[in-house]
Amino acid sequence: MNWYEDDDLWVGFADVMFPPRREAEAERLVGESPLFGLVAGQRVLDLGCGPGTHVVPLARAGAVVTGVDLSAAMLARAREACSRAGVEVTLVRADMREPVAPGGFDLVISMYTSFGYFTDPGDNLAVLRNAHAALAPGGRLLVDLMGKEVFAGWVGRPQAVDVQGGTVFMRDTVLDGWTRLRSDWTYVRGAEVRHASLHSTLYSAAELRALFAEAGFTDVECFGDFDGSPYDNHARRLIVRGTRA
Repeated sequence: MNWYEDDDLWVGFADVMFPPRREAEAERLVGESPLFGLVAGQRVLDLGCGPGTHVVPLARAGAVVTGVDLSAAMLARAREACSRAGVEVTLVRADMREPVAPGGFDLVISMYTSFGYFTDPGDNLAVLRNAHAALAPGGRLLVDLMGKEVFAGWVGRPQAVDVQGGTVFMRDTVLDGWTRLRSDWTYVRGAEVRHASLHSTLYSAAELRALFAEAGFTDVECFGDFDGSPYDNHARRLIVRGTRA
C-alpha cells in the first residue's frame, strides 16, 4: 500500500496536516487572493480536498464546488465540515488521476502540496492532464506546493511541532539527486508512539512550468505567495497557474 492510501496515517496525523489555523487561512485566501479570482457561480474542483479546508470557504463565496479525495476518512470529515457550515458541496472518493466531469469546471485547485504524491513522474503528469481535461476552455489550474528552491533554504533541520496532547518530530531527507523527498514523522502522545514516512516528488519552478506546458496548459505563471508576488528569493511557496486554451 502506498503511504497516501493509508487512512490511519491521515487520521493519526490530522492535527499536523490540518491544524485549525489552516481553516482561517483558507477563508482569507479565498476571499482576498487575486490568484483565485473567484466569481459567484464558478464551478470549482478541489483535487485532494482533505477535510474540506478550502471547499467550505469556496462554497460560502458562491462557488459550485466539487471535492475529490482518496481518503474515506478525510471525506467524512469534509462532509461534517460542510454540514456545520451549512453549505452544499459534491464530495467524490477518487484518485486524482481519474477523470472527473471532463470540461465541467472553471477552476481546478490543488493546495498545500497535494501535488507530487506519486514517485513516478508520469503519474504526476497524469494529474495535470486530468485537471486540464476537467477544465472548460479558458479555465485555470492553480497548484500550491513547496518549491524546490524554497525547500532548499531549510531542509535538513529537524522540527518538533506541538499538537493537542503530544508532539510530532519531523525530519526530511532529499533523495535521488533532489528529485524526491522522504518525510519521516514520529507522533509521541503519552505512551503512544506513531511513525509514518511520506514520499513525494520535488519540483523547481522551471520543472513544474515545463510539466504544465506538457499537459497542455498555456499562459503558465509562477508566484511566490497568494498575493501574486513573484517567485524569487523572497518566495514562501511555489504557486503555479495555467490556463486551458
